[in-house]
Amino acid sequence: MKKFFLLTVLLVVPALWAAVPAVNPAEAAKRVAAGTAVLVDVREPSEWAETGVAAPATLLPKSEFDEGQIGEWKEFLARVKDKEIILYCRSGRRSGAVANALAEKGFKVANAGGFKDWQAAKLPVRSASTEKK
Repeated sequence: MKKFFLLTVLLVVPALWAAVPAVNPAEAAKRVAAGTAVLVDVREPSEWAETGVAAPATLLPKSEFDEGQIGEWKEFLARVKDKEIILYCRSGRRSGAVANALAEKGFKVANAGGFKDWQAAKLPVRSASTEKK
């Protein structure tokens, strides 16, 4: 039974994220600069303050998305409904979860993975207070 459960998890969980395309940081930056996409950092405010954020990122924590799209999420989604929403977090897991939820609601989304990938690509970053952009 344990083997069946493990096999199911290994096959099903990756398939859940497969519906959302991955995009590398350079391509994400290009789409944002062209005005066809917006970049969203779904990490928490303490993480933004600790590490900084991608320069063009809108800061919307996943916790507020999970709580019923409170905070600035609803207004943001209404404002960007015609653009691709590219999300990132620390590792790509949380951004993938939010991207999946948004894709199910009909939004065009992509997962840019983790902030570490943005930094490794030497793309612009900025410091962030705990205030959202």
